[in-house]
Parts: sequence; C-alpha cells; structure tokens
Amino acid sequence: MSVLNVGFDNAVIKERVVSVLAVNSTPVKRMIEAARNAGMLIDATRGKKVKAVVITDTNHYIISAIQPETLIGRISGKDKEKKLREKGKEPDKK
Repeated sequence: MSVLNVGFDNAVIKERVVSVLAVNSTPVKRMIEAARNAGMLIDATRGKKVKAVVITDTNHYIISAIQPETLIGRISGKDKEKKLREKGKEPDKK
C-alpha cells in the first residue's frame, strides 16, 4: 500500500485515487461545491488557495493546495525519480 501526499501531512492511498483535476473550470468548481453540500469534501489546504482536487473511488473529493501536475507525478513515481536524479543516483527500473 502506497500513499499520496496531498499536502500539509495529509495523505491518500494511491490505489483509491480515480482522478486528479485542476480547479480552473466552472464544472470542476460545481463538482466541489456539490461534494461539500453532500458532506463528501475533505479540505487538505490549511486555508491556502485550492489548486487541485483528488477524487477517490469512494466519491470523496479532496481539495489540495498542490499543483495537479505535482500530484500526478507523485502518483506515477516521477517525483521520486526526479529527486533521485538530483542527488546523482539512478532510480530503480521495474
């Protein structure tokens, strides 16, 4: 079981993530508001500007202050590969 850090020491199990969306369109903002009204919204922003929403297989919406590209990189493992390369190490090939 691996986890996705969605910011400020909040994490989601990667296998439960269905989608990561940018919060720059009206339909996505409406989806977030509907989730809030249904009690299915989890706020992981600590009051910061919302930049992404993570949707889980349980239909929970997790709003995050982290860029969607960063979250997607963390899910795919590209974030770890980048950090290893910066340290001069080669990532493991699977």
